[in-house]
Amino acid sequence: MQCHGCGNAVEIVEKVGRGDTCPSCERPLRCCRNCSFYDPSASNKCREPQAEWVSDREAANFCEYFAPSAASSSEVAGSRSDETRRKLDDLFS
Repeated sequence: MQCHGCGNAVEIVEKVGRGDTCPSCERPLRCCRNCSFYDPSASNKCREPQAEWVSDREAANFCEYFAPSAASSSEVAGSRSDETRRKLDDLFS
């Protein structure tokens, strides 16, 4: 996975625990910003409809649906933005 804080790649051997931190920047790894379901444009900022509300997306949490994201959240948002722009261009071309 990739740390949302510093962007460094972090090798995951087992499940990511609530107390696990990035070896480079010491930020929590098990947080919404590092989850594959995190989506700032989605309702509740999460694509998992059953997930509970989390007020601090960068703090460690106990979410049962946490799945480590391979890309940083900014990369995901950028790729979605590019895809949306391409679809709009195709629509109006």
